[in-house]
Amino acid sequence: MNNKLRYPYNNIQLTFVVILRVLIGWYFLYEGLAKVFTPNWTAYGYLVDSKGLFSPIFRSIAENPDILAISDFINIWGLVIIGLLLILGLFEKLGYIGAAALLVLYYLAHPPLLNVEYLFPTEGSYLWVDKNLIMLFTVIVLYLFPTAKVIGIDRLIFNKNKAKH
Repeated sequence: MNNKLRYPYNNIQLTFVVILRVLIGWYFLYEGLAKVFTPNWTAYGYLVDSKGLFSPIFRSIAENPDILAISDFINIWGLVIIGLLLILGLFEKLGYIGAAALLVLYYLAHPPLLNVEYLFPTEGSYLWVDKNLIMLFTVIVLYLFPTAKVIGIDRLIFNKNKAKH
């Protein structure tokens, strides 16, 4: 596999970046499927418990049943679709953009601030940096170092199109 012209990764780098892409994809896919298979799952509690500068927006989403239903649908199926795109290496950059958008919203809804307590327990004690922010920057790095055109369905799609021209 000669990827040196377009991708300056050696085989070990490529392997680990692909593994990271698949792991992030799995995380999103599993989070989405867990919500799909949880009867009556809703983001209501998460949104109502929002703190910080944007909390009025998130609370207003929770308080409007129609908007909440749309938010829940986008959240659940966004997670599933993003996960599948990243695992399969299909429209990889679109998957990263969707992942970044959700992660920004999660971070803004529950920012790790000083002297802020949430109803739902967190995994640890954070100040400004939490798993959503770390995952967001991981997704940005993966966006900047794409791999799906080397290992993924994008390789089949985009190499096939190039062969025709």
